[in-house]
Amino acid sequence: MPTISIFFGIVVQMYWRDHPPPHIHVFYQGFEALVAIETGEIIGGALPPGARRMVKTWIERRRPELLANWERSKLKQPMQAVPGADQE
Repeated sequence: MPTISIFFGIVVQMYWRDHPPPHIHVFYQGFEALVAIETGEIIGGALPPGARRMVKTWIERRRPELLANWERSKLKQPMQAVPGADQE
């Protein structure tokens, strides 16, 4: 599963053959969550409140790039790195 971004200790990955809705997998200090790209809401797992807010804000800013990666994954094309919240 490709890592598409890392920022402030948060690792963001996207699976090649994942199920809808479009989402990312977020790992942070032993926590894991699935986060919907369209809404930024957690749809599985959990994150600490600060990490949850940071990821939601990051998704809002990077939604087009994340959705483009989701489409690339469905076409079996390489995904692209997405700048982290520490690069904005």
